[in-house]
Amino acid sequence: MNRDDVDWSGPMPALTTPFHADGRIDSAGFRANVSRMLDAGATGIVAVGCTGEFWALSLEERRSLYAEAVVATAGRGTVIVGTGCIGEADTIALARHAKEVGADGVLVLPPYFVMLSDDEIFAHYKAVSDAIDLPMAVYNIPGNAVNAISPALADRLADLEKVVAIKESSGDWNNFYGTMLAVKDRLRVFCGPSSVFGVPAVALGADGTVDCFPNVWTGCLDLFYAARDGKPEAAALQETGRRMTDLFTSGGRTLYPATKAAMDMLGFAGGGVPRPPLRSLSGAPLDGLRSGLVELGLL
Repeated sequence: MNRDDVDWSGPMPALTTPFHADGRIDSAGFRANVSRMLDAGATGIVAVGCTGEFWALSLEERRSLYAEAVVATAGRGTVIVGTGCIGEADTIALARHAKEVGADGVLVLPPYFVMLSDDEIFAHYKAVSDAIDLPMAVYNIPGNAVNAISPALADRLADLEKVVAIKESSGDWNNFYGTMLAVKDRLRVFCGPSSVFGVPAVALGADGTVDCFPNVWTGCLDLFYAARDGKPEAAALQETGRRMTDLFTSGGRTLYPATKAAMDMLGFAGGGVPRPPLRSLSGAPLDGLRSGLVELGLL
């Protein structure tokens, strides 16, 4: 397989996983958010990734959300689900279940927490690639996973049979640019932090974007189309995205609780409480988020 074996492209939001106050998954809220994203111009969805708080879900909950994502999308777009685990056996088992319920592909980050060599990371991906029947997107997010996918390692991974794409979420433009140069002819390249540099990434030839901000602001979907088509409004959309990134990650706020709090403020399904160890915003961080959304003209 390679990039030509899939048609993945365009803006695909990284979906939240909404929870009720008692911690149960809010399936109705999840489905409603999927529909809203597709109605707003998303070409597909990425579920049960970092924005989806995969680390706080049991394996069975992850399996159930794969099926929910497929049903909610109803053939209207690509369904990619996160199956990454520290161990290859769990990663493979989840990927096989994703295939059973009809997902189009899997998003796999490197094993996390334990520091690995490039050879060990490569061996993990090769074991997964050899054992599954779905196309795979490699997920580079070293700020969360600890282990990084350098352009040189991406070049090696691009030759694995099931690897057809990479979500480059390092937040490092040089790493993104180097990865594009190394694999663009073989892999579909998606820009993770499109709110920060999505416009230049798309102008460079990125196939799509995968970002958490469409959950709050569908202008993050518009950003892809404006950049692709060379429209003048792309610059203003990028500025808003950067301001939102700063707002959601400052003043005592972290990205995922802030995303859910903003969704609640705006009346969007799919927000609600995060699961521990994350905590809901309150006090000054919550007030600052509300003020920031007002200044951005979103509230």
